[in-house]
Amino acid sequence: MPVATVGETATHEVTITEETIEAFAALSGDKNPIHLDDEYAADTMFGGRVAHGIISAAVVSAALARLSGDIVYLSQELSFEKPVYPGETVEASVSVIDDIGGDRVAVETTATVPERDERVLSGEATVLSVPHGESD
Repeated sequence: MPVATVGETATHEVTITEETIEAFAALSGDKNPIHLDDEYAADTMFGGRVAHGIISAAVVSAALARLSGDIVYLSQELSFEKPVYPGETVEASVSVIDDIGGDRVAVETTATVPERDERVLSGEATVLSVPHGESD
């Protein structure tokens, strides 16, 4: 039986700075100019630089880590719905929606930009949730 239980929720928020975006580009090697070049990005559908979508997914990962027990991310299905601009805060929320057996739970995942009151990411994750010191 998993430690995280149906109905449990957790949140985490991060302000995405230009430095965050540049550090992620350096770490990942994703140097798409839509993320890094103001002039280039100004002529895109977004009208300016945007954060890599996966940065919002990383905020979801941090929220998952706040669930009870040792959490191991097994899979994630997600949709990127809106861009995140430098200087905006991403708030991730996770909610355990199903005990799927074998110490695994299904978790609804969302990320929003509260100052715009817009969802930027949604999906569902499967995580392993075990007491500290145990493994599958």
